[in-house]
This record gives sequence, C-alpha cells and structure tokens, in this order.
Amino acid sequence: MLDDTSKPDLAFAGVRQLAEAFRDGSATPADAAEAAFAQIDSRNGEINAFAFVDRDRAFEAAARSAERWKAGRPLSAVDGVPATVKDVMMVDGWETTFGSRVLGSGRPSDWSSPAVDRLLEAGAVLIGQTTTPEIGWKGVTDNTRHGVTRNPWNDEKTPGGSSGGAGAAAAMGAGVLHVGTDGGGSIRIPAAFSGIVGHKPSYGRVPAYPASPYSTLAHVGPMTRSVEDAAIMLSILARPDLRDWHAGPYPVTKFEDALGRSIAGRRIAYSPDLGYADVQPETAKMVHDALQTFRDLGALVQEVAPPFEPPRKALEVLWFAGMAARIRPLDAARRELLDPGLLALAQRGEKIDLADYMAATAARAEFGSRLKRYFADWDFLVTPTVPRPAFDVDAPSPDRTRGGWSDDWIPFTYPFNLSQQPACSVPCGLTGDGLPVGLQIVGAMHDDEGVLQAAHAFEQARPRLRYPDEAVD
Repeated sequence: MLDDTSKPDLAFAGVRQLAEAFRDGSATPADAAEAAFAQIDSRNGEINAFAFVDRDRAFEAAARSAERWKAGRPLSAVDGVPATVKDVMMVDGWETTFGSRVLGSGRPSDWSSPAVDRLLEAGAVLIGQTTTPEIGWKGVTDNTRHGVTRNPWNDEKTPGGSSGGAGAAAAMGAGVLHVGTDGGGSIRIPAAFSGIVGHKPSYGRVPAYPASPYSTLAHVGPMTRSVEDAAIMLSILARPDLRDWHAGPYPVTKFEDALGRSIAGRRIAYSPDLGYADVQPETAKMVHDALQTFRDLGALVQEVAPPFEPPRKALEVLWFAGMAARIRPLDAARRELLDPGLLALAQRGEKIDLADYMAATAARAEFGSRLKRYFADWDFLVTPTVPRPAFDVDAPSPDRTRGGWSDDWIPFTYPFNLSQQPACSVPCGLTGDGLPVGLQIVGAMHDDEGVLQAAHAFEQARPRLRYPDEAVD
C-alpha cells in the first residue's frame, strides 16, 4: 500500500508495488503516469531520453486502466504501469523516426510492432518513445534529429547505446517498463552505464517485426530497474506473434515464477577478460569481488580460460552488410544527411562480396556450436558487461575514435549476439566517481529463466543500487 506521502515516489515503484496500490486504491494509474511525467519535466531537458512524449494518450489509457482496476478486472499485473518503447519500433498513431532525418517512417503508423502490441494488450500505459542513434548503429546515443542523450548519474557522461534513451529513462524514473533492442550490446551497455537491469533474451524469445537491418543479430528485450520487473515484462513480451517466423514457442511458465529458487550448486564459469578485453582496474575488481556473492549463495564458481577467440570479423561482415542494405535505396543527397559514421560503415558493407558473407555466416555457425557445447559443462558464464564505466558524452568511444568502427570497448556483449544466447546485465556497484558498473550473466540458449533466476538471486543478496533522486525506504 502507498500512502499520500509516497505518491512522489511512484516514479521509482516496481510493478508489484504499483499493482498493489492500484488494487487497494492508494494510487491510480494516472498518479503513476503523472509521476513519470514529473521526472520527464524535471530532467529530460537536460538528459534528452525521449524522442517523443504523448501525455494525452497516456492519461486516456490510464483512465481506462483505472476503471478495470476498480472493477477488479485488470488485464495483467502491468495494467496501468508506465512504459516506453525505443524509437525503432512501430506504434500505432506515432511516427517512428529511427533517430534519422531520412530513414524514418515520415508519418504516423497505423500498426504496432509485436512488443508494443503485447504491452498494450496487457494494459501498460505508453508514455513515449526513447532515443537511439540512427538505426541503432552504435554503442552511444546521439543523432542528428534529436541530439545527444546524457547519463542521469552524470550528465557529462554517455548512457551508452543504442538503447541509451531507454536506459536513461529507466534510471531517472521516467517509466517502469522499457523496451530496448540489442544487436551487439545495445540493451546491456546502457543497462551497465545507467545502473539498471537489461536482459537480452534468447533469439526468438520475443517476437520482432519488421526484421531488423541487423537480421538475426538483433534481439528485443526488457530494460527495468529490477530483475523482477524484467522477468514480469519478458513474460508479456514473449507472447506469440505470427508475424515473426523466427519466434519460438511461448514458455509454459512465467519467468517471474522461478525467481525465488536457490542457485546453490549451479556451475558458474567466470572470465574476467575473455582473454582479449582490456578492463579498467576498478571495474575488474568490482566484478571479481561480486563473484563472492554467488559463492555465498552456494553456487560453484570457477575462473576459466578464455572460452573462445574474439569473433570480431564475422560480426563486422554481418553488421556492415546490414547497414549497407538499409541505406541502399537512398540517393546521394539523402545519404549526405546520414550520421557520417553510419555512412562510412555502410559503404564498407557495400564492398562485402557473397563469398565473404557466406564465410562469416559459416564462422558464426561454428562459433554458436562451440558455445552450445561449452554450456553443456556450465550453467552460466559471468563477465563484466562493459570493461569500464560511462565515458564522456561527446565521445563515440572511450578513445574518442570518430567516424570509424571500434568494438574494442564492447568485447563482452557482441559475442552473445552471434551465438543468440540469453545475457543479462545487473548492477554490481558504483565506482569511486559514482558511476554504475554492470555484471553480465550469460546462459545456455533458451535458458532465460535460469539467467533471470541467477540475476535475481545476486540482486537480492546485495544492497540495491539507488538512483540519487530515489527516496530511501
């Protein structure tokens, strides 16, 4: 139950807390929406987490939700809960810009992507679209249409990308449920930098349509402030949609139902650097020390030799080819309006021949096979999510490389897009400068339940990371 003095803190309430408040009448869906908009009014001018906000639609949806709760017939646990979607998904009645001056839809859509439909069917209240770099092409969030997105923990730092707007919105309490996409780390990077939970599901777990330019590298998943909320959200997002021919069968149980189970006896492989990553010392120590929590919970933790060679070449070929295909219809004048870095990589993609593409596809298949066999011996692989905390907001990468391709600072995330395995970033603390650090838990293909279970056990065993504006219980 929430009393009147707690209403300003609705912005940081979780799904179960809001559902209880809606049920007993101590708060309404309109109160929750107003709390989210209050955070937007307070901080979004500085942070720029939103490409679009729709107050009228949100309060109309909140009013309908309130009637359902009053009648005792909510559509789901998230009925009335504020939610956002990344500006790469179609929303009926909204224009999707893809963070671009030339690649957007150009007009309001008359249909919604599967993840959006699932949230609406569950009664969630959409409040807006979150920012992304142009077609989600990089690990920081800025674009020529909407500008630069900043980190709520320190506005001189980046929130990461490409789901940086979603990460920033979640951190600052501007919504509870946030849909992100991840083609090389785009859910997990901003989760780590923004101090939230980001889960990249097994490929096909969450239906997606239309297909991403990055094809089967791209996953759709939840970004939230807690593992429980991520699990509840995933249960909704994973519902079937016939438009995605890759989509797997709907799980017979809800992901949140498994969260309280013990992880005692589970086998955890720990790799501090995967054999090729350059990890900042403070980040390395925080993740290393966090492994003790798993041991205290009864898990069997062992530091392991690098399980694979960096699969960088295969990623580059597949990634650049996707960019090239996406911009192919554009004439020279419209290409000049693209992000210069995106254009440069797409032009590299245009030079990839069929033999190279097929070789990359074969290398990816072998890589995935190797990891499938590796996870026959281990339940989870734990690594840092990103090798360092958030860097300066005006830099495209920690070494300030501009216009070119640099994946050296995301070595822990992209391999598991190639293998399509579930991977969750959960906060493991703050640096001396007050910036969040994320720990990544990777599981066997289709074991989203186990990954979320391990992430939840870890989260519950440690003091929760609190955004500075959040009130203490």
